[in-house]
Amino acid sequence: MSNPSADAVAVSPRQRRRPPLAAAVVQSLATAIVLGEYPPGTALPSAGVLCEQYEVSRTVIREATMALSEKGLVATRQGWGTVVLDQEQWSLLDPLILDALFQRKDRLVFLDNLIEIRTTLECAMSARAARLMDDTQAAALSAKLDELAALRGDPEAYSRADIEFHEIIHRASRDAFGRAIVSSIQGKAVRYPQYSGDPTREHIELTHEAHARIAAALLAQDAEEAAEAMRDHITSSWDRRRPLDTSGA
Repeated sequence: MSNPSADAVAVSPRQRRRPPLAAAVVQSLATAIVLGEYPPGTALPSAGVLCEQYEVSRTVIREATMALSEKGLVATRQGWGTVVLDQEQWSLLDPLILDALFQRKDRLVFLDNLIEIRTTLECAMSARAARLMDDTQAAALSAKLDELAALRGDPEAYSRADIEFHEIIHRASRDAFGRAIVSSIQGKAVRYPQYSGDPTREHIELTHEAHARIAAALLAQDAEEAAEAMRDHITSSWDRRRPLDTSGA
């Protein structure tokens, strides 16, 4: 059985001072599993082999294996050792698993799914925000829109403020679960250029027009228009920046 690739390995002698060691081993093995270096149904190397590979104690490997089990990645099978489970059993919202999913060759499948989730949840949150937004939140939204207008020539700064614009709406909706789900998934995705893209000035102008439409609907307390404006914004923005599928799937 092959060892995890250099990209997946997170532990080296130079990194031993990074506590806790078990967390570093978990990150390395979780990434290797999600990237398919240990396919479902196969066993991880024995504890002795992992101790030697990562230069850690059996206690560290035992703690790491328990953590992987809690994430739904592995299970102990008598006579087989620590066996990798099917993807259906993984805790897909776990930060380590999400981070690795967006590194896979088929990541567009998950990015497209993220857009579907965002569309469903953020349209509902926009409608709720239109009904529930108070004066302080309305003022914050207007101020953020003005800030965005001033940042149209700076794509990186605009992207940061863009996320903050959406967060104001999420908070105003008082949808704690929806906000948590979108934040956890998108928080990992935005780190990858395949999701964020490389927006041109024209794209930013179109995005800003969409933001202005959303803000106008929210400030007018028009729940139906707020939801529709958010739907058009998320889907059209993804259409503009979505990379070509080169996975061969």
